[in-house]
Amino acid sequence: MKRAIIIIASVLFGLLFYDKQIGLNLLIFSIITLIVLIIHDSKKFKERNVLISAIVYICTGVIVFINLSNLSIIANCIAFFTLIGVNSKSNTSIYINWLNGVYSTIAGIFHRNVDVNEAQQQITLKKDIDIFHWVKLLGIPIAFIILFVMLYKNGNPMFNDLINKINLDFINLEWILFCVLGYFLFSNISKPVCVEPATSLDLNTDNILVKSKNFSEETLKKETQLGTLLIALLNLLIVFYIVTDILYLLTNDLNSASALSNQVHSGINTLIASIIIAIIIILYFFRGDLNFYLKNTTLKNLTYLWIILNIVLIVLIANKNHTYITSFGLTYKRIGVNVYIFLTLIGLITTLLKVMNIKSLVYLLRVNTQLSFAIVIILSTINWDNTITNYNLYKAESFDIDYLIKLSDRNAITLYNAKANIIISEDNKGRIDQKYLNHIKSLNNKDWQEVHYEYFTVTEKTNAYESSK
Repeated sequence: MKRAIIIIASVLFGLLFYDKQIGLNLLIFSIITLIVLIIHDSKKFKERNVLISAIVYICTGVIVFINLSNLSIIANCIAFFTLIGVNSKSNTSIYINWLNGVYSTIAGIFHRNVDVNEAQQQITLKKDIDIFHWVKLLGIPIAFIILFVMLYKNGNPMFNDLINKINLDFINLEWILFCVLGYFLFSNISKPVCVEPATSLDLNTDNILVKSKNFSEETLKKETQLGTLLIALLNLLIVFYIVTDILYLLTNDLNSASALSNQVHSGINTLIASIIIAIIIILYFFRGDLNFYLKNTTLKNLTYLWIILNIVLIVLIANKNHTYITSFGLTYKRIGVNVYIFLTLIGLITTLLKVMNIKSLVYLLRVNTQLSFAIVIILSTINWDNTITNYNLYKAESFDIDYLIKLSDRNAITLYNAKANIIISEDNKGRIDQKYLNHIKSLNNKDWQEVHYEYFTVTEKTNAYESSK
């Protein structure tokens, strides 16, 4: 029964993806994947982590269908590897889930059917499968059948005519190979495997630090003095930087694009360097026994202050970027700056929690990777081309129409509907018309596997456009 399900799934895989673009097929594939996993081990889906991963995976498939974008496809792929990894071992860190998911997808069937004898350094096939037997069972008869068909063709004219009339053009070898790939994929993920010793090491690593056996107050006293002096000086330096930055903003005209651009980009470079160095220094001093040293209060307070001052630095950079966007519109780079600012803010907050609650470095890695994955999924729900276009046309003080036209076709309808209400050249209006027409043709020429939500929402607009030609 389980083998039959995999065969059916592999045929559907070929029907869905062979020579097709991404669309509805990825959502259907997500559902098929979930069905295969449930049939092979339904008990796993009673576990909380597996159930949550399954729901997230299906949601990313829906997001791809509704809001087809490269980011939504990436989110779906990450969610796929997460689900496969969680299905192999449900209580591991998310980055171990990714490792197990990728490994299972690529080499699951080989891992399950190969024994490694470490003592003798030998690799042997398990007894429940004999690959060479199946190769001989299928390959040898086919080879001899072909040989004898060729011989009989030369010996019997009627037999030769009958063989020549056989038309095998309906057989698509590439599609068959694609189905074989699907069979290999579903066979691999049906029984996910774990990568050792990474999985065991992760399971045995706690989020909480513990006092070591070599606890030395004399050593920790010197380290605390060093840390206190260093972080105190760094606090003074960052305060001086923030004050001068605020004064510069208040006393200089930053209305020009070049001035704002220089401020944002130089600020981001400063932010990158300072945040990375800040986190490294904090992690160094609070890596172990210093967390349990009773006289570390001053160092901790200075560390909290330093983190807060770095957050103030983030707010200043965010304000500059907001001013830049308000004046000259949204672009992907400016959105990227905001995303990076948000990620650094999360990094600082989790570092603060690590110091306050005596957490380990692994805690930071686990929490930040989970949050990053969640942010990717949230960002994938947004049609950024449409968001950029709407903001630039209706809220920004100025916009670059050439930039908007060069974005993907996902803003084609928005631009077409807005062209009558914006002041642009006739040439650009013609470019918008052509972009819209190309987009509509692309939607209408899609096969059912490739369609997405927008396909069902533009029918009336298409008819209106065609009738106005």
